[in-house]
Amino acid sequence: MIGLNEDSGTPAVVTRAPELSARAFSEGGWLQDGLALEHRPEQEQMARAAAGAFRDDLSLLFEAGTGVGKSLAYLVPGIIAAVDRKRQLLVSTHTISLQEQIHSKDLPLCRRFFSAAPELAPYASFKSAVLVGKSNYLCTTRLANALAERGALFADDDYVEVQRIATWAAETQTGLRHDLHPPPRPEVWEAVSADSSACSRKHCDCEKCFYQRARSRLRSADVIIVNHALLFALISAGGAQADGAPEGARGVLFPEDFVVIDEAHTVPEVATAHFGLSLSSYGVERTLKHLHNPRTRRGLLRRRGGPEAASHVAAALDASARFFGSVEAALLTPRAIVRLRSADPVAPVLDGPLEALQRLVARIADHLEDGSERDELLEQRTRIRGIQAGLTEWLTLGNPDHVYWAERGGRRQTTITLRSAPVDVAPELKRHLFGRGVSVLCTSASLAIGGEMAPFAARIGAGDARSAIVHSPFDFERQMRVFVASDVPLPSPQEARLALDTLADYITFCTLRVGGGSLVLFTSHSDLRAVAAAVEPALREAGRPLLMQGEGGSRTELTRKMRSLGNAVLFGTDSFWTGVDVPGRALSQVIVTRLPFDPPDHPVVEAQADRIRERGGNPFNELTLPDALVKFRQGVGRLIRTQEDRGVITILDSRILAKAYGRLFIESLPQPEFTRITRENRESEFNPFR
Repeated sequence: MIGLNEDSGTPAVVTRAPELSARAFSEGGWLQDGLALEHRPEQEQMARAAAGAFRDDLSLLFEAGTGVGKSLAYLVPGIIAAVDRKRQLLVSTHTISLQEQIHSKDLPLCRRFFSAAPELAPYASFKSAVLVGKSNYLCTTRLANALAERGALFADDDYVEVQRIATWAAETQTGLRHDLHPPPRPEVWEAVSADSSACSRKHCDCEKCFYQRARSRLRSADVIIVNHALLFALISAGGAQADGAPEGARGVLFPEDFVVIDEAHTVPEVATAHFGLSLSSYGVERTLKHLHNPRTRRGLLRRRGGPEAASHVAAALDASARFFGSVEAALLTPRAIVRLRSADPVAPVLDGPLEALQRLVARIADHLEDGSERDELLEQRTRIRGIQAGLTEWLTLGNPDHVYWAERGGRRQTTITLRSAPVDVAPELKRHLFGRGVSVLCTSASLAIGGEMAPFAARIGAGDARSAIVHSPFDFERQMRVFVASDVPLPSPQEARLALDTLADYITFCTLRVGGGSLVLFTSHSDLRAVAAAVEPALREAGRPLLMQGEGGSRTELTRKMRSLGNAVLFGTDSFWTGVDVPGRALSQVIVTRLPFDPPDHPVVEAQADRIRERGGNPFNELTLPDALVKFRQGVGRLIRTQEDRGVITILDSRILAKAYGRLFIESLPQPEFTRITRENRESEFNPFR
C-alpha cells in the first residue's frame, strides 16, 4: 500500500509495525508463545507507542522504568518499520555496555523471535551494523602509502610501528584500532587511519579497505547502532547532508532514516559538548607535525616542500607554543578552567604563520596531478583553515549564543584547550534532530521531573513531541530498603574534613554489613581518593576488594570485575551514576555520598544560570535541581536490575532531610519509605537484606 507523506509530499510505504507489534506484545501474544517471555503491560504500551510514532514519523519521549524491557519494545516495531519502508533505523546509546547488549543480545533475540512466528518470518533476515568513527578504521591505501614512503614520513622507530600494523592488517577481520594490542601510537595511526580524503571510493579497493567495506555494510543495513558522542559529532558536521543527501531531504544521519535515542537523559550534556568548538594545543601541534616534524625531519611535505616548507612549519609551531603559552599565562594560572568574558584576551600571533603555511600547502597541491597525495595535502590545508577559523571565533567570542572558555588538562596538565558550547542547545537539536521530518524516539528510565516531561522536552528542543511514562514492574517495597544517615555534617568548607571522616566511617560500616558488593557514588574525585585511602585497610582486612574509578580500567572493565568478584566495593564519580549494570548479589548496595549537584562554576552551567536570571528565573530550581534529580534517579537505578534482585540504598547526605528540596529526592526514590540511622543507632537500625 502506498500513502502520501504530508510533510514531504513524497510517497511513503505504510508499515505493519503497529498491527504486528500489538500481536507480538499483547498478553498471550507471539513473544510469550515464541520465546516464552512473560507479558509486561508496560512493555506492550511502549511498543504500541513506538510503532505508532514510527508509522507517522512523529517524535516521542518515553520514560520506561527499569525492567520494562524497552530495548525490545522499540527494536521489534523499529525493525518491522525499517524493512517495510526500506528506511534505516538508527539506534543511539550512551554507554558501551548497552551498545554491546543491543548488538550481541537484543538483535539476535529479535531475529529468533521473527523466525519463530510465521507471519514475522520475512523480517528475520534484517541486516544490522555498528557505526564507528572513521578515525577508528585502518585504511589499506594509506597503509600501503606509508610503507612505501618510509623515508619521507617516518623515523625508524615509527616505521617499526607501521610494520606491526601491517602484520596485524593481514590478520584482522575488522581493521578497528581497538582490536590492535598494544594500541598503536597515535601519531603513527593518524597516518594510516581512514580519517582522510585519501581514504575514499575513488582511491581505495572497496573489497580490501576496512572502512570502505564497513561503509558498504552500513548502506545495506536496516538497523545501525551508534553512540551518542558520534551521533552528535556527525550531526554537528552536517548529518544527512554531509552523507550526500540533497538539501532539504529528510533524515538525521542518512536519507530517510528514523532514530531511537536510548539513555536519552544524557542528550543535553552530550549534545552541548558536540555543538561547539574544541581546539587544543596538542591537536594543533599534531596537525603541524604531520606536515613536517622538525625532530624527525619527516612528514607529508618532506618530498615536495623542501626547506621552505620546513621553515613555515617551524614558524607555525613556534607561534603555536607562544599563543597557547600566553593563554595559559593570562587565564589559567590560578585555575584549570576559566570562562572567557571579553574578546581578544591574547594577541593572535598564530594566525599569520598558519595563513602562510596553508597558502604554501595549496600551492604545492596545485602542482600535483589528481591522486591521493594531492587530496591529502588539500585536506591538510582545510584543517589549517579550520584551526584559523576556530582561533578567530574563540578570540572574538564570535557566536553570541555560545559561551567560551579555556581549560588545562592532560596527564601532566600541559594541554591547553579552547572551548565553546551553546548556552541553550535546544534550538540546535530542534533544527538538526527533531526538525528533520522523521521520527525520533527518546527513552530512558529518568526523563521526567516530578512526573512532568515538559522540562526535559524544552531542554532538548522537542516541545512538539508526544510523551508517555510507564513505571517499573518491579516490587520495590519487597526488593529495596532505604537508609538515610541524619548525622553526616552538611557540606561546607568549614566541615570538609569532619564530613570526609564521617563518610569514611559510614562507608566502612555499611559495606561490611552488606554481604554482596557495594557501589559507592561520589560527586568529587578528591573526596573519592581521600575516602578510599581511609577505608582501604579495613576492606582489605575483611577480604573485600576495592575498585576505583581511574585505576584498573574503564567503567566497563571495572563493572565486569565487580560482576566476577561478587563482593567488591566500587568507588565511582560522574559517569558511574549511570550505565553500571550489575545484577544479583554482586551489587547489593548503592551508597550515595552526596546529592549530585553539578558545580555551579563550570562555564556552561554559569552561562545557563546567567540566562535564566536575565529572564527573571531561578537557576537552582530550573537547572541545578532538575539535573541533580535526574542523576540521583540514575544512581539509585543501578541497584535493582532484575525481579530477583534485592538490595539497599544508603544515603549519606543529610541535606535530603534538612533542606526543603530534600523531599523531591525522597519522592523520586522507587521505594520512598526509609529508615533514619545515626552512628549511635546504626548497629540496631541498619538491617539490610542478608
